[in-house]
Amino acid sequence: MSNKIRIERAASPARLAELGTRQWPVWEKEASRFPWHYASSETCHVLEGTVTVTPEGGAPVHFGAGDVVTFPAGLSCVWEIHTDLRKHYRFD
Repeated sequence: MSNKIRIERAASPARLAELGTRQWPVWEKEASRFPWHYASSETCHVLEGTVTVTPEGGAPVHFGAGDVVTFPAGLSCVWEIHTDLRKHYRFD
């Protein structure tokens, strides 16, 4: 199992269509900081906001609007939402 967060910066419209992100639910959260554990993997497309996620024992990962981010199952981390977040998401 990989504990690596994958980021596709500024995903193209073709890539978003391939993933079908527009059909995924939307999640919104105000600027905040909280711990999180992924029981299953998640892929999300950030619509608005900027975030830093710090994996347990790892280096911080920064991403924001336009990015497609995949979090592996089993990952424990701390989310820090710098500016209000809005994202499409899918759990696998």
